[in-house]
Amino acid sequence: MTDIEIEKEYTMQNIKDIASKLNLDEDHLECYGKYKAKLINIEERRKAKLILVTATNPTPYGEGKTTVSIGLADGLHKLGYQAIATLREPSLGPVFGFKGGATGGGLSQIAPMEDINLHFTGDIHAITTANNLLCAAIDNHIFHGNSLNIDPKNIKFHRCLDINDRALRNIKLENREEHFTISAASEIMAILCLSKDYEDLKTNLENIIIGNTYTNHPIYAKQLNIVGSLMVILKDAFKPNLVQTLENNPVLVHGGPFANIAHGCSSIKSLNVALSISDYTITEAGFGSDLGAEKFFDIKCRKANAKVDAIVLVTTIKALKYNGHGFLVDGLSNLEVHMENMQKFSKNLIVCLNQYEQDLEEEIAIVKDFVNQKQVRFSTSEAYLKGSKGILDLAKQVVELTNEENDFHYLYDVSLPIKEKLQKIASEIYRAKEIQYTDKALKEINYIENINRDHLPICVAKTQYSISDDKEKLGKPENTTITVTDIKLYNGAGFITVYLGSINTMPGLPEHPNFENIYLNNDEEIVGIF
Repeated sequence: MTDIEIEKEYTMQNIKDIASKLNLDEDHLECYGKYKAKLINIEERRKAKLILVTATNPTPYGEGKTTVSIGLADGLHKLGYQAIATLREPSLGPVFGFKGGATGGGLSQIAPMEDINLHFTGDIHAITTANNLLCAAIDNHIFHGNSLNIDPKNIKFHRCLDINDRALRNIKLENREEHFTISAASEIMAILCLSKDYEDLKTNLENIIIGNTYTNHPIYAKQLNIVGSLMVILKDAFKPNLVQTLENNPVLVHGGPFANIAHGCSSIKSLNVALSISDYTITEAGFGSDLGAEKFFDIKCRKANAKVDAIVLVTTIKALKYNGHGFLVDGLSNLEVHMENMQKFSKNLIVCLNQYEQDLEEEIAIVKDFVNQKQVRFSTSEAYLKGSKGILDLAKQVVELTNEENDFHYLYDVSLPIKEKLQKIASEIYRAKEIQYTDKALKEINYIENINRDHLPICVAKTQYSISDDKEKLGKPENTTITVTDIKLYNGAGFITVYLGSINTMPGLPEHPNFENIYLNNDEEIVGIF
């Protein structure tokens, strides 16, 4: 059965009933039909334990972090705890492109699956609109006299779209070159996800650097008198969304940055709400821990002043064989490097093997023995096939782990120079021995230092398939050279994006995109999203 077919076998509860399980009433809800709602008027008093779900380097199809996150929340509920998973919103780019949906799978998914994977409550549309209104304002200002002396050849804020469209990577306008990013990589997306409240959101929008003057001085979004309109567009998008698992447990879904080209975590707002109304909050960071988890710790936790109580590192037999060029034992080196990396942030670590039906018992035993030899906890998840019943051991161990001493810390001091911060990430997380910089990247570093914005954390954009910047270097590549091709200051969001290798921020479509499989059947039901 497909995920949609499985979802149809289950009965969703009215979202008001889901909210009541959190001791919330109608005063805390803005309903979008029967099964979706925005949360409002929540008193934020953090009390929950925070659990991060991350993973080893993935195969092209992903390894089940979302499935494990949802299953873990259901499992904790089965044990009698109030738990909430707080996840990212799916992008239409992967839904219609290569990967498909992003709402979990099997018996461990969230509903209404089709709505969440498509337009949902309109958040990403609002982000796209706000982003492109700001771009239109920039060009309009230049057209009508350009009193701010914006240099058209030095624009630093660009358009976005929530669809994979490689034709928009580079386009030519009348007075300059332009390019689109996917909406997940927009600075507006990052700002929405990293703002604590409306006042913080407004300040962060004001501080977007839209470009430079002809004398190379920064120009800010607030100078275009547009921030009020941006706030109006984003007013509802800033509110976290409440949905449910197939076992009718509450889940928050809010924000959707990719971890390979953005910071890869759901919003601080949804995190703070979840921590205030649950015993355990489970969240995930996209792709491998070298990307999503490192940025979750060094960007999001720093911004939110949050500390994780436990880290769940997900892997699969499939991923380990992929990283071992077909051999499980050879692929264990990739698991090893991710275990070592996560322990640089916290010792409260457990490895979760996300099981597939075709996995052999002897293969599972090999992974378990390897993890145990490293003196790290180990569990398995069969949440995809069995729901909460298939993940109870992990849930019990996570509870135990969160009660252990919390030694959480960041990887680097943000006050370090840009190159030193990147050197710390490159050597300790990517195992690189050398960093090469293009002239373009060095120019941007000099610019950021000259305007005294070099004290911000680093957001690396690189391939997700390797700990290096080369997707062909699988397993545990060491003593490599990474290349910094470009650097961009996301001043409003509060971080510096560093582009490694050949990464770009507007994905393309594969030869046979997933949109070829999606249609409405005779009963007007959606088919093909998975």
